[in-house]
Amino acid sequence: MTKDLSRRSLLKLGAAVAAGAYITPLAAETLTKPKTLEGRIFKAVKRMKGSPLEAFRALKKLGFHGVESGNPKQAAAYAAARKETGIAIHGKVCGWHWKTRLSSPNESVRARCRELLENDLRAVKTLGGSSVLLVPGKVTGASETHDNVWNRSIEVITPVLPLASRLGVRILIETVWNGFCESPEKHRDYIDAFNSPWVGSYFDIGNMQKFAPAEEWIRTLGSRIVKLDIKDWGAKTRFCRLGEGDVNWDKVREALIEIGFSGWATREGRDKDLEDTSKLIDQLLIGKS
Repeated sequence: MTKDLSRRSLLKLGAAVAAGAYITPLAAETLTKPKTLEGRIFKAVKRMKGSPLEAFRALKKLGFHGVESGNPKQAAAYAAARKETGIAIHGKVCGWHWKTRLSSPNESVRARCRELLENDLRAVKTLGGSSVLLVPGKVTGASETHDNVWNRSIEVITPVLPLASRLGVRILIETVWNGFCESPEKHRDYIDAFNSPWVGSYFDIGNMQKFAPAEEWIRTLGSRIVKLDIKDWGAKTRFCRLGEGDVNWDKVREALIEIGFSGWATREGRDKDLEDTSKLIDQLLIGKS
């Protein structure tokens, strides 16, 4: 690796390695932008039904690549199912993060958040995944202001980063309706405040359409986006079947191609059925005819 690699290049390289990609330093500097998202999007769902093998077989048949959930106690069964089908558990949602908040004014609650986050990082490692999805808190009033969420969550997450690095599991901050960083620029600056390749953005396409067009978020966040939650939302339809809300999928696709995105795209919500979801992701997000 040459000595004159920029800090930005190093962060991008670290992000690629964290996502499981092998890329040489030269390639990191000269990588050209793709012309399509085909072969660059890995489709997933949040949950599955049945035994790991049954669920993985069903998902493979429908064209999915993975799941974002799993019980570490079943790690051996997941590994066996993955070996047969190729379906992976790519990550885990920190399901405790709304009630046990990183932004809590109670120091003991924040200490508990750190323990839970460390536990989830280890669980993801056991499951063979690459990330945890984390909501950094919630703006609730005078005791949990925007500044409180910003500062307290950084104080909780930063000491956990060495563990994330050792495990090779990234902490991805989801864009949600929590009163925090409700503009692309604020979310970008929050991610940058960590100055670490082990913290990135888990961009939810439908969630943020309420505040600004999804394609604007994508272009502003750029390479900070590591994974996507796939939802549609409209002022009249609210959360809905993909393609029936206000998200302009052609522009979203163009923006993702522009930033060179490649990674997991997980459907959160419901369409007619899983087969419908798979087809809609292919058509709307990936752009298959």
